Amino acid sequence: MNSDPVPSSSPAFGTPAHPMRSNKLTSIATRTSILPILLPAATLRPVAFRTFTRKHNLTLSSSSLQSLAAFVGKHCGSGWREEGLAERVLDEVAKSWRKSGGGVIVEEGKGASLKAILETMEGNMSGGRVISSKSAPKEGSPRSASVGGIHSLQPSTSTITTTADKAPSESDDPVVHPRHWIKITGAFDTPRLSYNAEKKHFEVAKTKPSLFPQPSRKTALFRDRYNIVHQRLLRNESFQVSLAASTLQRPSSSFAKTQCYRLTPVANLLGRSGTSHLLIGLLSMSPTGELSLTDLTGSIVLDLSHAHLIPESGAWLTPGMFVLVDGIYEEEENIRGSTLGGNSGIGGAIGGKFVGVTICGPPCERRDTSLGMNIHEKSQHISSSGGFGWVDFLGVGSERAQGSRMRQIQTRCLQEAHDGVTLNRRFKIVIMGEVNLDNMKTMDALRKVFSLYNDAVLQERPVLFVLAGNFVQKAIINGGDHSGSIEYKECFDMLALVLSDFPSLLQRSTFVFVPGDNDPWSSSFSAGASSAIPRHAVPDLFTSRVKRAFATANSQLDRNQVSEPPGEAVWTTNPSRISLFGPVHDIAILRDDISGRLRRNAMTVGHNATDIEDSSSSAINDVNDGDQIHVQDHQGADNTNQTPAAILSARKLVKSVLDQGTMSPFPQSLRPVLWDYASSLQLYPLPTAFILADSETVPFCLTYEGCHVMNPARFLPESDLSTVTWIEYDVLKNRGRVKEDRF
Repeated sequence: MNSDPVPSSSPAFGTPAHPMRSNKLTSIATRTSILPILLPAATLRPVAFRTFTRKHNLTLSSSSLQSLAAFVGKHCGSGWREEGLAERVLDEVAKSWRKSGGGVIVEEGKGASLKAILETMEGNMSGGRVISSKSAPKEGSPRSASVGGIHSLQPSTSTITTTADKAPSESDDPVVHPRHWIKITGAFDTPRLSYNAEKKHFEVAKTKPSLFPQPSRKTALFRDRYNIVHQRLLRNESFQVSLAASTLQRPSSSFAKTQCYRLTPVANLLGRSGTSHLLIGLLSMSPTGELSLTDLTGSIVLDLSHAHLIPESGAWLTPGMFVLVDGIYEEEENIRGSTLGGNSGIGGAIGGKFVGVTICGPPCERRDTSLGMNIHEKSQHISSSGGFGWVDFLGVGSERAQGSRMRQIQTRCLQEAHDGVTLNRRFKIVIMGEVNLDNMKTMDALRKVFSLYNDAVLQERPVLFVLAGNFVQKAIINGGDHSGSIEYKECFDMLALVLSDFPSLLQRSTFVFVPGDNDPWSSSFSAGASSAIPRHAVPDLFTSRVKRAFATANSQLDRNQVSEPPGEAVWTTNPSRISLFGPVHDIAILRDDISGRLRRNAMTVGHNATDIEDSSSSAINDVNDGDQIHVQDHQGADNTNQTPAAILSARKLVKSVLDQGTMSPFPQSLRPVLWDYASSLQLYPLPTAFILADSETVPFCLTYEGCHVMNPARFLPESDLSTVTWIEYDVLKNRGRVKEDRF
């Protein structure tokens, strides 16, 4: 038996490491022949620039680029671009150059030998990929020891072969139960990423987070939001300049598909009175009480009395949101009224006003576009090149490093052999919102729902139950009554009694509890009003009885006969993330009555246009034709009884939130945000699914730009307390369904 352990198949989730078998072959894989090609250096330049300059902060000389082009053409062949072979090879060259102590400029003799690096890699090339060798150093490799025996999902940065570049085989990872690959990440554990506009890449914050940070963090919060929206906008096809066009002229008022739009900074409006421009900025109220548009260069007063919203009634616009405004700048010769806030030009308020003609939110970007994923439907192969595929947004591994391997593990985990017949496991999640435990009818409704799934066959049972607050109807822990904490604990004690009647569910499912505004401890001083987010989970002081119920149920099952992990109850933060199979499935959860806040603070934009062209709506990436949008009625069978107003309201809510790329598109006065943890509220890249638990609107399930948004609404609708409503979400199909039953 070899003493060198093989890394665990689920590094981030702490499954035990398996020792290496003594009879396992460790020789280099069979080499695959590649037909060499002549690759011009100019053709390889964009890929080399993206890898060396943007990712590794290195500069390539012309001679080095020529050497790399010859090496890639010889060993990667015609698949250097389509299969992403060149990017992997160049990434390994850059890592080796850094490891060898090379300088910023990659050139022969500048601290390292590029020729020696290429000669070393040439012996490790097979089929256009870099394979591991026996002489590869073990330090920093995926086999290196980790804290507490838990391995990281991050790719190795000190060896020639990374986890993503190794050809995965079916024997690399043991087949375990899918629940082994579930990870629930709280808002305070999410990596604190900020977008660097100069390097055009996300960076991890190095400062220690604090609940009372420096005032500069508040400014950085909005600056980071602007940079993310701005770079996302420039990646949109409508804002990319065509090199074939000799001149570009844009009309002054309407949007169209065939046009290329150019953004104008606010400071550049000075001295250009009467001209038409397209601005992007933050809607805010100036110190004088006027609506203004602010970007990184300055701010200007907005006049939206004659503006049209595109699409008509398609989204809410409130202060704190980023918008696109197309209009005409009118310079004011004589400054009237108060000059509070200044008219000093750059960095301050620009004199005059900007008369808006059309206004809309920034177009959304699909998840696969943000991550640079290329999907080959025939071979079911998904590769990642460009975009932010290398960024680990949730601490479970990046799409570029772990996506391909995790998809293969998912395929094997969801197949179960039974009596010689392969059965496909279902991956269901049950979502319940506004579960008021202080209402006795809620306990009866929970018994009804749990009994339905307890009687189902094992393959049809949900692996996750998500229960979102508020867990009490009113904030009872607010200092007014000393018995409030006792009453709150009794609510969870009653829930523990209900759960104890279904030991089979407790043994084979994970229960996730997301707090609301009425839950402690924030409600102790906010009395149920909007408190700062993200907010902590329900304290362990109130949940001991529920945990005891799970421990009792798990003790009754012989774990030696089953492969799945024990059931557990997880109290997480609001908001939080659920990751399934690493970066493959990303589910965001937010409990907030955001629709009511949007309605109360929405702006009135001029007079709604009735003759807006259809092409205008599609120009800002409204709901795509390929995305399925459906809002189910309370019967959950058809949409005939659902009023069109409810469907439009659901679409309006989803578009308003996802277009902004954040879960809280409001100023600090309306919805306070902890400045150092604002990155946990980001919706960029879009998650695969978004649980938006809003009790003030109807339940719905719809898809917008590939992101499936679900709102369970109230567990017991106010109109009929004998009816229970919840959502059943199929992870593999990425579709949810509103369910309803009577009890």
